[in-house]
This record gives sequence, C-alpha cells and structure tokens, in this order.
Amino acid sequence: MRLIASTMIGVLLAALCAAPGDALAGAAAPTAQADPGTARHGVCVDTPLRLAFDRPPLLGTSGAIVIHRADGTVEDRIDLADPASFQRTVGDAVSDTGVPHEFAYHPVIVTGDTAAIYPHHELGYGLTYYVTVDPDVFAGFPGIQDPAAWRFTTTAARPPARPRHLTVDARGAGDFCTVQGAIDAVPLGNRHRVRIDVRPGVYTEIVYVRPDRPHITVRGAGPGRTVVEYANNDALNGDAHLRGAPDGPNVCPLRKLPTPDLHNCWRALFGVDAAGFSLENITLHNTTPFGGTQAEAFRGNNDHIALRHVRLLSFQDTLRLQGKGFVADSYIEGDVDFIWGTGTIYVRDSEIRSLHAGYVTQIRDDETHPGAVFVRTRLTRAPDLADASVYLGRIETLRFPFSQVVFIDTAMDAHVRPAGWLLTPDDCGQAPNLRFWEYHSTDLSGRPVDTGARLPCSRQLTDAEAARWRDPRFVLDRSPRSD
Repeated sequence: MRLIASTMIGVLLAALCAAPGDALAGAAAPTAQADPGTARHGVCVDTPLRLAFDRPPLLGTSGAIVIHRADGTVEDRIDLADPASFQRTVGDAVSDTGVPHEFAYHPVIVTGDTAAIYPHHELGYGLTYYVTVDPDVFAGFPGIQDPAAWRFTTTAARPPARPRHLTVDARGAGDFCTVQGAIDAVPLGNRHRVRIDVRPGVYTEIVYVRPDRPHITVRGAGPGRTVVEYANNDALNGDAHLRGAPDGPNVCPLRKLPTPDLHNCWRALFGVDAAGFSLENITLHNTTPFGGTQAEAFRGNNDHIALRHVRLLSFQDTLRLQGKGFVADSYIEGDVDFIWGTGTIYVRDSEIRSLHAGYVTQIRDDETHPGAVFVRTRLTRAPDLADASVYLGRIETLRFPFSQVVFIDTAMDAHVRPAGWLLTPDDCGQAPNLRFWEYHSTDLSGRPVDTGARLPCSRQLTDAEAARWRDPRFVLDRSPRSD
C-alpha cells in the first residue's frame, strides 16, 4: 500500500488489504512498513490524501482518520461512525439568510485500489502534518499510528492577494491541487479577469463560485484530458436533503423562483452564482447513477455565463442556466429535462444527446426575457434509444405560460417524437403565450423533418423571424423580449 499526500510520490508502504467479500478469518494479518526518508514537502494546502492499496479496499463504518500538526495538535478528524459530520464548506458559500452554508460530502471515496480522503477544510501554509488511521477504517488493515509513517509539509508559497492567473494540477505541480482551491484564492469583490488553468487529470470535487467572485475563467486542457466529477444531487444537497427546514439557514442566494428554488442551488457538481464566468475545454461529469435524482453537471445563475468546448454529462437536469448563458461547440447529454432553467440560453454548434426516453428541455422563463434558443445543433441519441421516445421540451403551462424554446437549423435523429412538445395540461387553449418554435429542422442526413404532427400551438418560424433569432446579440442583449 502507498500513502500519498497530493501526488503519487509519497511514503511507500507494503501491505495486504482484504478485498470486499474476502473472508478475513484465517488470513495473514496485513502489515505495513514505512519507507525511510520519503517525507513529502511542498504539498498543496487543498490536497486530497490518498491511500493506494494492492487491491480494492473495503471502507468501514467506524474508526477515525486524524490529521495532526507536528506537535500533535489535531487539525482535522474524519469519524466514520458520525455521518452527521460529513459536511464541509465549499467556496465560502453563504445562504440567502447570510448564514455560511455547509455541503454534505463524502469524506472518503474509494476508486479501484485507491482511497481518497478529503479533509473538512484546507490545511495551513508551511506546516508539517502527520496522519493516523484507526484499524476499523478499512477492513483488514491494521491502521497507521506511528507519527513518522505518513508525514508531509505543505507549501509555504501563497498565491498573490490579487491573482491574474492560477494553475491547478492534481499531481501537485501547480498553485493548487483542486479547482475549488484556486477559485477560493480569487478575492471577494474581484474586479478583473482571473484565468484558472486546470491541467490534465480527474478532479473529484464539488465546485461552487459565490456571487461576489465574478470575472473568472476556468480553462481545462481539453474535454478528454481534464475532468471534474462528483456525485452531487438532490438527495445529497438539495430539496430532498433539506426540505425538513424550508425556512432554515440553507436557503439559496439569488433565487429566481421563490418557492421551487429554496434549496436546489446546492446540488450541482459545478455551481456558479457569480457573473462573468467562463468555462472552457473541460468535462464536467455528475456521476450520480441512472435512476437517481436531479443532478446538474453545471448550474449558472447569473449574467454573462459562457461555456465553450465543454462536455456536460449527467442524466436528469444536466445543464441549468439562469440569467443569461451562451454555449458553443459543446456536448451535453442526459435524459430528463437535461437543459432547463429560468434564464435566457443561446446554444450553438453543439451536440445534445438523449440517453433514455424523456425530455430535452424544460424552460421556465417569463414574459420579461427570451428562453432557450438552439442554432445549428444536433440532437442525437444513445444507440439503444427507441424512435419517437423523446420530446423536444415540456412545460406546465399554468405555472410557466410564457415558456419559450426555439430550434433553428437543427438536425434531429428519429428519437424525437412526431408531436415534438408536451404540455401539462394537454390543452393548447390554455397556452396562448407559449413559444415552442422551429425552423428548418432536418434529420441527421439533412433531409427536412416532417413537422405535420407537431403540437398544434407550436409553429414554424418565417425566414425573417429565424434570421433575427439566429443572432446571439438579439437573444442575449435584449429585454423584454418581442416576437
């Protein structure tokens, strides 16, 4: 087994650990021996701590992992017998009530033969720490109690007080080891553009940008090389988790809809409440499994949100944009309402893939601004998804009578239902202000789609109308909207 602070270079230990399902009785007791002289220096203050076993470890439900300062003072304690303590602050989040918000999180995540340990907070700069692990934390592993066994020193190099450029490297060769660590280094009230370059790697973390950290660009090394992932969702950090206290301290800031938006801002993998945010060349993967619950990969809740060359992966509610958002040259996949929100959304030259029967959009805009406009997009499907199994969009017209979704020059596979759109209640007479529009929809080969069976209160745009709505400036720089 290896013990690692920040990188795959660290204290080397040799051990055996019983794999899940193995009988421990009669097996040789696991042993661990520290490699002398391998203390690690210059570790990121935001580093996850990793234990690499020779086989997949089985995480227990008792015992503690304790991070000590060099003098023995306890810096942090993760107690597996106390799930109520599995909460931490992320991005200095503050609820609408002014109370600091804590996210529920997974303090230990096992992936293959590696256990990643996530402290409750960043460590201090230029300090020496050692880690102890109780015997019950991992089945069959005797634990670590020797203060010399897993010891490391954090970097003393702090970022500038007003940075212009920061780097993130999971291996520890940047300013930070996590995306959130770099975002937290941007000062509150920031007034200039800060670029955060995220080097290749997989970053397992919830990311949150609070409203008073504007003008940030997060740029990966390419969607196939830089991945941010986490199984955040409604059950972990949303209405399902917090509905017992509807007026409690966890109420969302900048709510667009007073009642539905009480708690659902906290459940995204990557949540942004700040204006002027850009995301580029990266994959966001909400790893909540199929059949789970609402689980945004990205949530943008302000103006001037831009996504370029990104891959957004989830099932339900993959992309949520409030305010004004621009998406280009990207890939978005999901199944239920996987592009949604109350904002103005302009999506261009992107692929939108349906994974299961469901709905591409649920747009909840009102009469004061446009909804979602898709230009030169491709609506594709998973290989086993049936024909006529997916709606372009759905809406409850009594709640959101002004919903607007526009598809212009869009290529659609045969999974799109002939009716196109779904209303609840199914009565066009109750939807006089609905704007479900199309223009020049084709199949994937470029042949015109037969729209004769479309929902009666949807319609095809004229050439002049399409030219106007095709222009992102017309869509994003105007309010209130006009026909």
